[in-house]
Amino acid sequence: MLKRIFIIILLYLSLIFSVNANIDIKARTAILQDFLSGEILYEKDPDRSIYPASMTKIMTSIIAFDLIKSGDLSLDDKFIISEKAWRLSTAGYSSMFIMVGDEVSVEDLLLGIIIASGNDACIALAEGIAGTEEEFAILMTSKAKELGMENTNFANSSGINDPDNYSTVRDILIMSTYLIKEHPKYYEWFAEKEFTWNRTGGDPITQVTEILFFIKILAPMVLKQVTWLLKNIR
Repeated sequence: MLKRIFIIILLYLSLIFSVNANIDIKARTAILQDFLSGEILYEKDPDRSIYPASMTKIMTSIIAFDLIKSGDLSLDDKFIISEKAWRLSTAGYSSMFIMVGDEVSVEDLLLGIIIASGNDACIALAEGIAGTEEEFAILMTSKAKELGMENTNFANSSGINDPDNYSTVRDILIMSTYLIKEHPKYYEWFAEKEFTWNRTGGDPITQVTEILFFIKILAPMVLKQVTWLLKNIR
C-alpha cells in the first residue's frame, strides 16, 4: 500500500543526499537504507520511540504470511467476522466494510489490510488466527523480538493509537526488510491498486488503495522541491 509513495520519497531523498550529504531534514526521526547492500545511507535519531500507526499492519501481514509458508494457514481458510471487527468499519476508520457474521477468506482479509488499510480486516484476521486480538498482539511482539526489533511492542493488530503500541524507524526497517526478503510473492500485493471481494449475501465490493489519494497530494510537493534543488545545485 505504501510502495509507490516510498519510491517517490526515496528518489527525492537520494537527490538531496547526492547534493549535500550533510543535509538535515525536518522529520524528528528517519532512516534510509540501500536494500541490496544493506548499507545505511542516512539516519536521524533512528531509535527514537514513535507510534507506528498503520505500519503495524506490516507485522500483522507477516504473522499470516509466516503461517501460510509453514502450512499452518491457507489463503482459502475463512473466518467469521465478530462484532468487534465490524464496529471498526462503522467508526470512521479505514476499513473493507465487513459485516458481523460474514465469512471472509484469509486472502481477502490480507488484501483488505494491504490495499484498503482495513482496520476491521486486521481484527478479523487476528481473531481468526489467535482467538483474540490480544493474543495475536503477543505473537506480533514475539516475532518482533525474534527479528531483533529491540524497541518495539505491539498492543493491537491495526496500529490504532495505544500507548503500548510503539516502535522506531530502525525497527520498522528491519520488519519491512524481512517481509520483502522472506515473502517476495506476497510483497507484490503491495503494488496492487484495487481489489474486489464477494460479501456474504451481498454484492461484490471493489476498493481502491488509499495511497492513490496520498500520491495526488504528495507528488506535487515533491516535484516542487526537486525542481528547486535542480535550480540551486552549484
